[in-house]
Order: sequence, then C-alpha cells, then structure tokens
Amino acid sequence: MFISCDGSARPEFKGFTLLMPAVSVGNVGQLAVDLVISTLGMTKVGYFYTDCLVPMVGNNPYATTGENATELCINAEVYAMPSKELVVLQIRSPFIKNKYRHFCDALLSWVKSCSFARVVLLSSSHAYQRNDHQLHTNSLRYLLSPAVQKTVRDLMQRLNWIELEKVATFREVNDDEKVLHIPGGGITKLLFTESCSEGIQMVVLLKFCSEGDNIPDALVLADYLNEWLQVTTNQSGSSPAKSSKWKTPSSWKLLFGSGLPPALF
Repeated sequence: MFISCDGSARPEFKGFTLLMPAVSVGNVGQLAVDLVISTLGMTKVGYFYTDCLVPMVGNNPYATTGENATELCINAEVYAMPSKELVVLQIRSPFIKNKYRHFCDALLSWVKSCSFARVVLLSSSHAYQRNDHQLHTNSLRYLLSPAVQKTVRDLMQRLNWIELEKVATFREVNDDEKVLHIPGGGITKLLFTESCSEGIQMVVLLKFCSEGDNIPDALVLADYLNEWLQVTTNQSGSSPAKSSKWKTPSSWKLLFGSGLPPALF
C-alpha cells in the first residue's frame, strides 16, 4: 500500500505518531492537516497506492517557489518530520463506494507493520445533529481507544476537553443502550471501532461544523491538536501556536476559485 518516493525500503517509523484526516463534512480534517504540513515544512516520503480512493492528480499544494510548483501530487501522500517523530498521511479525494472497510483494513495493517506509537485522526461531524447538551458546550470533541486511555486520558481531563457523547440507540424507548454516532464523519467511526478491536492506540479529534467556508473550523481544529501535541510553537517558543501562527498553503489561494474577471464590470 505504501510506496516510498525514492523506491527504497520502507522508512523507519517505529515510535512515531501518525496524523491523518477523515474525509468528512466540510473537509475540516484535511484542511487542518494541510496547515500542519505547510507550517512544519514537512518532506514528502511516499504515497499510498490504493484503489479505494477516487483518482486525482494536481500541482504541488505546498509550493513555495516557481521551481517546486510543478511537482505533482496525488490522492494520498505521506509526509514525515523525523525530528518530531511525526508522520502525516494526507488524503485528498473521497472514497469509492463500498471501499471503506478495505481501506481501513489496509491502513491498520500498515500502522501495525510500521509500529506507530499512536494514530491521531482529525475529523468533523454535522453541527445540525448535535443534541441539547452539545449545543450548550464548545464544538470540539475527542475519542480515545482503550489502548491509549492510560497515557492520554488524564491530560485530556486537565485540558478540560470533552469526550464525544454516545447517543441512545432508540430515543425515548431505551436510553440505557447508547452507541457512538458521528454523522458526516466519513470513515471515522469505522476506523475508530476497528482500532479499538485490534488494540491500536487511536485518538480522534473532531469538530462540529457545517459545509461552507471551513477555514476557520480547520484553524480551530489545528489549535485543538496543537494544544495537546504541541507540534509547533509560537515565535518565542514558550507556548503552542495559535491560529495566527499557522502557515496556510499556497493552494488555499484558489480554495474558492479565482476572482471575478474585471471585464464583467
């Protein structure tokens, strides 16, 4: 599934953190991952060869000069920063119907073969499907697989983070039986439940949002991630970076298309 850029043997990722997005409502996870890659200036080390994603090709989304602007990118690429023990998988296209489970199985197999310390999944969920309690609290939530709870839960509580609430299977009939519900979350629920079953350390960070201009949502989610992992700090190096410190990729300039032609006016 993973192909190295230089065609060499698989890079050494043992003990690294794998960060990746879910293709979910507003593409918030993908945008947040863009911010991490662009801000850290991460190096592309490979890509995923898979038939589970819609094929796509484009210019370098993180171009900084005219020379590297013509480099090509595809639907699933892997970036690394060994100094921070961080690997990022960026997914840029939606899944092909009925290929979700196959992708999850292949991904988790790769995670285990590389001996990643943990997987962090950035996701989102439909804001309009929140319950009354969720409407009165902030829009950020987290989930922890059993394998990672001992090492992370205490820190999450000190940060005053809110764990994603389960909902009743049959409302107003049996409130005792509750299940995980992530509408608009794409593969989030499947990947999380499979990770729980296989003993993989997974942390899900998600934001409730609606479709539209989701750049503000991506900045908030990136800040949420950074509050915990501190992948980047402000210029003084004393605290995690906030939204104003993230470096937006050059590709975001055309996120909503080009401007209106002056000839129209």
